[in-house]
Amino acid sequence: MIEEIEYKQRRVVLAKHLNNSSLGVVFSSGYKIRSNDTEYPYRQNSNFYYLTGLKEDKSILLLIKINKKIKTILFVEKKDAKKELWSGKRLGEIEAKKRFFVDEILTTDSFEIKLKEYLLQCRALYFDFSLDYSKVKILKRYAKSLSTHKNIALIINNMRLIKSKAEIDIIKKAISITKEAHHTTMSANKIGINEYQLQASIEYTFKNNGAYSDAYTSIVAGGDNANTLHYVQNNQKLQDNELILIDAGCEYDYYASDITRTIPVNSKFTKAQKELYNLVLDVELEIIKMIKPNIKRSKLQKESEKLLCKGMIKLGILNGEYKQLIKDKAHKKYYPHGIGHWMGLDVHDECPYKDSKGDEIPLKEGMVLTIEPGIYCSAGDKTIHKKYRGIGIRIEDDILVTKDGYENLSIAIAKSVKEIESISLN
Repeated sequence: MIEEIEYKQRRVVLAKHLNNSSLGVVFSSGYKIRSNDTEYPYRQNSNFYYLTGLKEDKSILLLIKINKKIKTILFVEKKDAKKELWSGKRLGEIEAKKRFFVDEILTTDSFEIKLKEYLLQCRALYFDFSLDYSKVKILKRYAKSLSTHKNIALIINNMRLIKSKAEIDIIKKAISITKEAHHTTMSANKIGINEYQLQASIEYTFKNNGAYSDAYTSIVAGGDNANTLHYVQNNQKLQDNELILIDAGCEYDYYASDITRTIPVNSKFTKAQKELYNLVLDVELEIIKMIKPNIKRSKLQKESEKLLCKGMIKLGILNGEYKQLIKDKAHKKYYPHGIGHWMGLDVHDECPYKDSKGDEIPLKEGMVLTIEPGIYCSAGDKTIHKKYRGIGIRIEDDILVTKDGYENLSIAIAKSVKEIESISLN
């Protein structure tokens, strides 16, 4: 759990990045329409949540910086018994004052009045440039005289790069639930069942352990479906002697986990499956060992490509001279994606990969990223031995950068051939 004082400290840090005589505004998310008058389950805007911890819609955070003094105002929806009858209880102004460490709590119906009042004293406006037009229109209506508009999301996203101890503890909790989900699928009788039945088991395990949402739509890809990187149909029967690529992670208290394991349908890897699997696993382990402060993701990417290329030459998937194959990017046919990404409040955290000068940001203590090499051999690829056709393998772990190296946060999730087969056969 993140204490209210931590949210306040984040707002203080953000305010330091604002110019004097400026106003910053961060809006909550609204509900999103699923179809006609039905809506998707509500999920708060990650940046708004990062600064407030508030999970309600129709909320707004203002930061006003005038004469180098900071004032924070949180706007919440007014209590309304009739609305609450249909849509549930709201926090309201009185309860919000007890909970949040801000200078003032107001109701959202007074937002435009306050916005106009403070913009008259400011020279710069900070807001998220990806806001929907209706909100931008309100801001610009009262900021016509301001010549400076800056993207507040860039500042917040940069702050989110380094995770606090409280954030890391929540991510660990999410991963522990995801571990149970993956181990449950490994031990299940899978021959002849449908991919969506495994997906249902995964999502049941998430919710049954207090993770009310998945961090992203689960990928449960049997056989050649694993060679579609973002396969989410999950509607095919699982076949004996094939593999299943399962990319699934829960979201716990708004923080994501992101784990991929590739397992046999019948609990036993074939010789060809084992050859490809161990190649990907060896590469993943080597890349994880490289992680430490000041190393760059691009170096991890290049090394993963080199190792996979050499391994594919050894297995006969690629033919030719190593340096020329790398130059021609021949390996990209079988490994087309990146080695990993930032993870936190979003499964693909909206944190920057380059600084304001365009230089790549090196790894730093407190960052969390995924490491996920893979090999994808399409069933229709006649250039490779038929024993490898239709096999897609990805192995993914969540890694914390520490002071002297790394911590694999998902180390407890079975990954070796021996571990997976042991769980599957029990």
